[in-house]
Amino acid sequence: MTMKKLALCLPVAALMTIGCSAPKQEPALKDYFADDFLIGAALNVDHVKGLDPKADSIVRRHFNSIVAENCMKSEEIHPQEGVYFWDDADAFVDYGTRNNMAVIGHTLIWHSQLAPWFAVDSTGAPVSADVLKERMRDHITTIMTRYKGRIKGWDVVNEAIVEDGSYRQSPFYEILGEEF
Repeated sequence: MTMKKLALCLPVAALMTIGCSAPKQEPALKDYFADDFLIGAALNVDHVKGLDPKADSIVRRHFNSIVAENCMKSEEIHPQEGVYFWDDADAFVDYGTRNNMAVIGHTLIWHSQLAPWFAVDSTGAPVSADVLKERMRDHITTIMTRYKGRIKGWDVVNEAIVEDGSYRQSPFYEILGEEF
């Protein structure tokens, strides 16, 4: 054995001799804060469909609450009037249920990622307040009914107020005013 090889082997042999073991794993975040609050992560469809195994292992180890990144926003889940696309949202809720996580629904009403048809009529003009309220009621009721008992909490209206405390100039505010 050459001197170089011997020099490299001695530290390894010494560690093995003194019983060096793998470092102790720290408690998961969700366990560390179990008595205080939930630890949540926003997940996209790739995560819940198992397309990112490394992220999946981190999420399952450290988090006990998840929120949908995009699959429950109106342009994804309700792309056309009277048409719902449930596949991705169902996969998200199933993932949370399978992994004993609190599932947070995000978001029922939001100006961004709003389905293109939601606040306009067939000519592209803004709908009346009554029509918009009915569409909101149908959208919220349909989604919440589907996931009743499986969603711990909902982000019902997202970002309706801007940083200075005023109402965001969204289609909802433009049609409904402060009633929104």
